[in-house]
Amino acid sequence: MNRAERLGQEKILPLLIRFSIPAIVGMLVQALYNVVDRIFVGNGVGSLGLAGLTVAFPVMLVQMAFSMLIGLGATALISIRLGENRQEEAEQIMGNAVGMLVLISFVITVFGIAFLDPLMRLMGASDVVLPYARDYVSIILYGTVFQSMSFGLNHMIRAQGNPKIAMATMLIGAVTNIILDPIFIFILEWGVAGAAFATVLSQIVSSIWVLSFFLRGKSQLRLDFRSIHKIRWSVVLQIISIGFAPFAMQLAGSLQNLVLNQSLAHYGGDLAISAMGIVFSVNTLFLMPMFGINQGSQPIIGFNYGAKKYGRVKQTLWYAAVGATILSTVGFLATRFMPIQLASLFGRHDGELMALTVQAMTTVMIFFPVIGLQIVGTNFFQALGKPKKAAFLSLSRRVLTIIPLIVILPRFFGLRGVFWAYPLADLVATIITFWFLRREFAGLDSEEFEAVNLVTAPQGER
Repeated sequence: MNRAERLGQEKILPLLIRFSIPAIVGMLVQALYNVVDRIFVGNGVGSLGLAGLTVAFPVMLVQMAFSMLIGLGATALISIRLGENRQEEAEQIMGNAVGMLVLISFVITVFGIAFLDPLMRLMGASDVVLPYARDYVSIILYGTVFQSMSFGLNHMIRAQGNPKIAMATMLIGAVTNIILDPIFIFILEWGVAGAAFATVLSQIVSSIWVLSFFLRGKSQLRLDFRSIHKIRWSVVLQIISIGFAPFAMQLAGSLQNLVLNQSLAHYGGDLAISAMGIVFSVNTLFLMPMFGINQGSQPIIGFNYGAKKYGRVKQTLWYAAVGATILSTVGFLATRFMPIQLASLFGRHDGELMALTVQAMTTVMIFFPVIGLQIVGTNFFQALGKPKKAAFLSLSRRVLTIIPLIVILPRFFGLRGVFWAYPLADLVATIITFWFLRREFAGLDSEEFEAVNLVTAPQGER
């Protein structure tokens, strides 16, 4: 039995665990790219350095958004095609995806460098913070193509049933980043530029590793170089339609961070921006394992949906939702019982910053236990190849609720209103997602009933 066939035959829980654990480890490792940068910058440069990285974060979200648009869209489509036993089409999808990743990366780099200072101002950089943000982003932009290649191709490795190889890709990059960060920041004294150089070099190492996997012929799918430069727009449009949900989520996240930074700067100044940067880093450490469960469940859901095994589809979602809820509850408890210890990782020498960070953290994550269902539910519709529903659920939290709340609440409650926007948005978006899932399950039940009747009906009635 090959790895793709196992997706449709093995027991769901062991299968999900085997796929999710490497993805969880990989996503945690991926989170360390940004979190480690902030830990070292916070301790080596100070709160202004942290503010610079926080202001730069929306740009990095744009990078990730386009990587997700192509990478995750292609991954979901590849999983469905493998479930339908159409390998040649899966290879063509992968080749077209690589070509688009390179093209989009080039556009992002050129545009970002050309408009760097206006972009940083738009993101909320003050005169004091601007030099730190500029030093960091100007280097990060040159690594866009390496970030896109390692991220996009790594998901395609996972779609073929190789979660351990995908995990190794992330481990190699993150370990490289962790090693280089203290060297560049403390020994060479390059400050925030050192953090950026460490990140880009680690992305280069990851992209070389992931490309070597395909070029050595160890993958089930061949990397067809003809498909890379002979882009079929019909295939690209399918990739974009499926990948639009995570793309919209990340792009909306960038817009959300832009609005947030401007609000923080207005009501709390550079210190509030630094504090929220720490909160986001802690938040990321707990969110990434949930995204790992998403990645582990996506090929299982996609394959079985393509194979019309709807019972396995529903079972996978159930286990994924329970696992994500357990993880989100652990994150919530950690912020209740050890907020000071978590905040102190980023520089305990600034008491005012630590106090504001603890206040923000305990408020922002009040409804964190419910967010696991929202994250898994959004991914579920993406894995089914239903991009409109997935996109709406993504936007329900990132745009439709949180941005209006960030704008309105501070007018009445000041900086506390900015903090409260996040838990309220989590609660509303989870309720909406639950409603969508109930309707989708009813539809799957109906399709499953019809499929069973078709199989069991007498020959003359078919």
